[in-house]
Amino acid sequence: MESEDRIEKTVDVYISAEAVRDKKHKKDTEDFNTSKTQTPQHTESDSVRIRSSRAALVCLGLLCVLLLTAVIVLCVYIHTKSTNYTEERDQLIIQNGNLTKERDQLKSEKNKQICFGKVVDGWTNYQYSVYFISSEKKNWTESRRYCRDRGADLIIINSNEEQNFVKNITSSADLVWIGLTDSDVEGTWKWVDGTKVTSGFRFWRYGEPYGYTNENCALTYSPGWADYPCNDHHKWICEKTIFK
Repeated sequence: MESEDRIEKTVDVYISAEAVRDKKHKKDTEDFNTSKTQTPQHTESDSVRIRSSRAALVCLGLLCVLLLTAVIVLCVYIHTKSTNYTEERDQLIIQNGNLTKERDQLKSEKNKQICFGKVVDGWTNYQYSVYFISSEKKNWTESRRYCRDRGADLIIINSNEEQNFVKNITSSADLVWIGLTDSDVEGTWKWVDGTKVTSGFRFWRYGEPYGYTNENCALTYSPGWADYPCNDHHKWICEKTIFK
């Protein structure tokens, strides 16, 4: 009996040990399977993060390229505009220089023609004009034609100072045609530029103009202005404006 009890106990211990081993083996198997099941999940998550990081880097790279391109285009545009402005400025400077040269040349040519207060080629300077006193005699129309052919006209006297200047450069005995006539309308005296005498300086000799219908042109001499027949022959004075 005792021997059978021992055998049964030994069997029970063996069975218990086998059960423990089986349980432990089963648990290890379950843990291994669980580990195998979870590993792909972790790998897929890592792949997603890697792809996201790569996409972000690509986007950042493209953004940098676009930004660099925009900067280059802007720099080229600014440089082109700056170049155009520089060229326009240089052209304006050149044009201004040419205009200055032309102005100086014109002044030089005018200064060659006249010397202030002196007679050059028969022309005498006074203020802003030069004057020519003829030595021959013509009627009023021919006298005016002579002046106009030389870029001038019969004198227009605008002030007492200019009248005194005329008296000083002419002989007191000379009767000299001036640019004054009432040929268009009897009694309406106008200068050759269309200005009416009534609107400006007048220096008629006492009792003049007489107003005879055949005396439609004016001349000046020591006493003042007088109206004479336009076909009479007298000396004349041309006036050419130099500076305004």
